[in-house]
Amino acid sequence: MQVAIFDAVVRTPLRMLHNLDAILGKAEAAIAEGRLAEPDVLHARLAPDMFDFTRQVQLTTDFAKSPPARLAGVEVPKFPDEETTLAQLRSRIGKVAQFVGGFQATQFEGAAQRRVVIPLRDRTLDMVGSEYLFDFAIPNFYFHYTTAYGLLRHLGLAIGKRDFVGG
Repeated sequence: MQVAIFDAVVRTPLRMLHNLDAILGKAEAAIAEGRLAEPDVLHARLAPDMFDFTRQVQLTTDFAKSPPARLAGVEVPKFPDEETTLAQLRSRIGKVAQFVGGFQATQFEGAAQRRVVIPLRDRTLDMVGSEYLFDFAIPNFYFHYTTAYGLLRHLGLAIGKRDFVGG
């Protein structure tokens, strides 16, 4: 079986973005019922040196939109990290899902060998598409997605594996 890059950068992340949006909807419901406080959710972290919940969601969306763009050879859209409410985070998820959902499988022909160069703060990543996808992009997407999920679970939100994986 051959794995299609389209599935790895469009189909699966779209599913997970929809799951994340639904999970945030459950958090909003818990806030409306008085079981959670929105500031506590937005600023939740498990350790003092980690990004808070808001940043985890922002990074999840960044690692959902960047791989298909880079591997299809189109510009990565920039969204300022200005969200201060769950509703704004859900809107961001929706914008990213709309962007990701606009790709066609044909845009990824040759993507496994396409060079991806990303300047970071302390180094520059320079790798072929398949290495970028499987060694960098996918692990980072799931790290931040899982951390956001875990923070909400830690706060007592009634979510489980079905919410994470989707149906």
